[in-house]
Amino acid sequence: MTDHRIQRLTWLALLSVGLLSGILLTIWLSPDAGPMPRPEHVDRVEIGAQPGVSTRIPVQPGITDGDSGGDVRYLDVLSLNEVFKQVASNVTPAVVFIQVISDGPQEVIRRFGQQQRRGPTQSAGSGVVISPDGYIVTNNHVVDDASEIWVTLQDKRQFRAEVVGTDPTTDLAVIRVEGRDLPAVVLGNADDVQVGEWVMAVGNPFRLTSTVTAGIVSALGRSVNVIDDQLGIESFIQTDAAINPGNSGGAVVNMRGELVGIATAIATESGSYEGYGFAVPVDLMERVVRDLIRYGEVRRGYLGVSILPVTAAEAERFGLPMVEGVLLQNVQRGLAGAEAGLRDGDIVLSVEGRSVFEPNELQSVIALYSPGDRISLRIWRGGKEMMVPVVLKGRDDPAYDEWLSDLGGNAQQEAPVIPPPNVEIEDLPEWGAGLVGLDARIRNQFGVAHGVFVAFVENDGPFSLAGLSRGQVITHIDGEQVFTLDDAVSRLDAAAERLDTDPDSEPVLLQVRRADGAVLFFEVTL
Repeated sequence: MTDHRIQRLTWLALLSVGLLSGILLTIWLSPDAGPMPRPEHVDRVEIGAQPGVSTRIPVQPGITDGDSGGDVRYLDVLSLNEVFKQVASNVTPAVVFIQVISDGPQEVIRRFGQQQRRGPTQSAGSGVVISPDGYIVTNNHVVDDASEIWVTLQDKRQFRAEVVGTDPTTDLAVIRVEGRDLPAVVLGNADDVQVGEWVMAVGNPFRLTSTVTAGIVSALGRSVNVIDDQLGIESFIQTDAAINPGNSGGAVVNMRGELVGIATAIATESGSYEGYGFAVPVDLMERVVRDLIRYGEVRRGYLGVSILPVTAAEAERFGLPMVEGVLLQNVQRGLAGAEAGLRDGDIVLSVEGRSVFEPNELQSVIALYSPGDRISLRIWRGGKEMMVPVVLKGRDDPAYDEWLSDLGGNAQQEAPVIPPPNVEIEDLPEWGAGLVGLDARIRNQFGVAHGVFVAFVENDGPFSLAGLSRGQVITHIDGEQVFTLDDAVSRLDAAAERLDTDPDSEPVLLQVRRADGAVLFFEVTL
């Protein structure tokens, strides 16, 4: 999976452009953790099929497992076939074909001595009707830069659509058509989705409208780095149901005919289906859609921290009884996490009773809440568990606006520091970096009493690949304070020997301080 390229799925009208030219087009797809309680003060925006118009498929009679007292039923082949037919029949009317026209900049193409001006481009995708009065959810990358959007229903009715709102961080968008009594999908529950259960994907691959494919849920909580956004949220449902260019924005449903995900991406080397598809889970989709319909944007709550995964070595270092949780770093002053008392080095074990094991899981859970929501975190600090209540803040808070701008690269600048003059740099070629000891000037500038200064970082070296840059101070190596240059060099030499002997051993954990006071953690390996 890690060797596969992740590519966008916007399918051009001319099929010769894209796959036939060898360019990999990207789809998106994602799963998230289950739905969380909504704050009582938020009015519901009614989406999903209306009461009494349910498209849920009832459980069919089957073969009873006698040992279970009749509680478990297994469908015979013919009964299972009927379930697939009913799900397909009920869901396909709610999945629409989307055609997008994008003006873009006019290009002059010189061909055979003549000039030709290329006109508007066309692409296609899928969408899911989520309310009878015309709201449709799709992928942001399907309608991005659209100058004109046309929606075609299964019954051949065609509508011009307008964009209601988009959310690049989840690659979701809502569009609307002036229609009434449209067939809307029933929303399922992401908490009920389990690995191994049957699902069906409905969309328009290669412009083949109303195509239905089937498979199973292959994994949950996948992060595949397809969302090109600093705050991108990925906790995808992975499925092996066939998904191809044109499926973007389509439905992934369970065997009750309930929507459990929005098809978003594939992992592929050929540009087409290879068995790895990803969908945004329905609970995250519903949270995003309600804000887009109500406000035209997503009003998301933030902790104001940076996060890292917890490895086995770190779990042992922090005294955790098992490998779990997410490590906090760079808890920003004035933001929700810091005001609640969170600290650098805390490990978040659960949010509102829901355990988290990876950074993307923590992101996706927090993304379900709004500014002003009060949530309870179970954390690990100093060898024991603690409960910390946090009131989330939104990006309209001035401190958050600055923090988010820094994350987006709009305000982040390289620290204006250089190595101390007339000091020889200790070159560590195996790590792709050079270090020097601290002088009083750098200690004062960084506000540290110990550590070593990173004088240079080589491109594509271990430090660079881990995310470190020059102009920072390493204060800890594997949780131990660094006091002198010789101390740092000896520890890194020992770590290099360990990694050379056993490449699969745990990477080196470096705690780093930037000139702006931010504390960061980096895992570095050779």
